[in-house]
Amino acid sequence: MTDITTIALHFSKADLLRLVNIAHAAGDAIMAIYAQEHIAVTQKSDESPVTAADLAAHRVIVSQLAEQFAGIAVMSEEAADIAWDEREQWQTYWLIDPLDGTKEFIKRNGEFTVNIALIHQGEAIAGVVYAPVLNTTYYGARHLGAWRQDGQQEQLLQGCKIPRQVPIVVGSRSHLSPDVADYLNNIGQHEMLSVGSSLKFCMLAEGKADLYPRLGPTSEWDTAAAQAVLESAGGKVVCYDSGLPLTYNQKPDILNPYFIATAPGWAK
Repeated sequence: MTDITTIALHFSKADLLRLVNIAHAAGDAIMAIYAQEHIAVTQKSDESPVTAADLAAHRVIVSQLAEQFAGIAVMSEEAADIAWDEREQWQTYWLIDPLDGTKEFIKRNGEFTVNIALIHQGEAIAGVVYAPVLNTTYYGARHLGAWRQDGQQEQLLQGCKIPRQVPIVVGSRSHLSPDVADYLNNIGQHEMLSVGSSLKFCMLAEGKADLYPRLGPTSEWDTAAAQAVLESAGGKVVCYDSGLPLTYNQKPDILNPYFIATAPGWAK
């Protein structure tokens, strides 16, 4: 049986790379379906789309987490019907989105990811974001740092070393709310980039963008892994209204409050 507290408090680079391998295995399952000529799409109860790729990736991740990190609870977008009475007791658990950006997957634009996060006492302390079409993986843990991997090449993530005079703001291809439009008007001159899924956080971590305002609905599994990567690189994710860090499993519903993500070193 895994010593859960030890894993959470002493999560190693070797542990992180084990998560990377699990994400890659899930990506392989996704790509096998992505290569098919026709992708069947069904609707969940909240009217969001789900495909065989979402479910295949879910099965791979849950199975391998149970094998390699036995005893740690798992919450997945594809198995989210866990009673609050049960999960409010969790101090440490895995929070996964087997295929983040299902709409991007259906559009076949490549901007979808596999997300795996380790949550401890409400904080996303480690995470992996893997974009299988791009063959790019982002991963990090709070006390270790964050990296980008392209193939076998690993690069440390530290944001943009020279602050930009005109900030680059990332948003979603699928969601741009009126509140975000107002926020963009208020910050003044900026450059806007539209990107799908958790890659927005990762662009902040690697210094390709400065701000990600999300003033619209997201679920906890949408953000946890990428938040862990960004914060491990030195960035921040705070609630829009309170300015407090974005946290997890602190209430019965799994919807995030509005938040602002900022790149390492962003001080404006």
